[in-house]
Amino acid sequence: MTDYRVARLLAKLEIPLLLAVPAVMAAALLAGVEQAALAMLVVVALVLALFFAGYEASRPGLRQIMPTLVLAALAAAGRILFGPIPDFKPVSAIAIIAGATLGRRNGFMVGALAALTSNFFFGQGMWTPWQMYAWGLVGYVGGALAYAGAFDRADGTVRMPALLTYGFASGLLYGVVINAYDIIGFVQPLTWAGAMARLATAVPFDITHGLATCVFLVALYKPWCRRINRVVVKYGL
Repeated sequence: MTDYRVARLLAKLEIPLLLAVPAVMAAALLAGVEQAALAMLVVVALVLALFFAGYEASRPGLRQIMPTLVLAALAAAGRILFGPIPDFKPVSAIAIIAGATLGRRNGFMVGALAALTSNFFFGQGMWTPWQMYAWGLVGYVGGALAYAGAFDRADGTVRMPALLTYGFASGLLYGVVINAYDIIGFVQPLTWAGAMARLATAVPFDITHGLATCVFLVALYKPWCRRINRVVVKYGL
């Protein structure tokens, strides 16, 4: 099978692949799998590998890759810069901007690469693939919503309420993924009381993440989108 056909096949499988992760989470929860953390880790790693393989098989040129890499580097650097402030990070906002300007696949790549590279500073571990998936999902959904016209009007003005609504929700979306992995994989025995106790400690950080994403979107969305769109038009990306 040629790279072109592989790329087309994996592109068609993007949404099923992304949905496979919560599906496996639900199955592990309902079935009471003893090694749930390991089973879910294998699935999310496979999903990431197939997503990256699809991106590579599409044979993007250097002009197409560079904006994605630059945004991923900026997101990683921003995460490190704001490291002393728990969950006040620009990663979700930059992944959303990448998805809105470069397409949902590049939004995923920016979020995933930012998590991977910044964890060389914060520390790699079993959590890394989950952070890659969660931030990648934020960028992918942001790109899909932007493509549907949710964030920008035809005259170029920004639908700020819609953008900020998703910005805040993206912090909660990220939290849902990470918290579900943590609770299903590591709360033993898994009880409602144990799950609620773990959530009670996590939700304030998720809210902070969502609010931080809104702050960064207000500051960055308009100027960055304007500059990135100029690059897209200039080089025909």
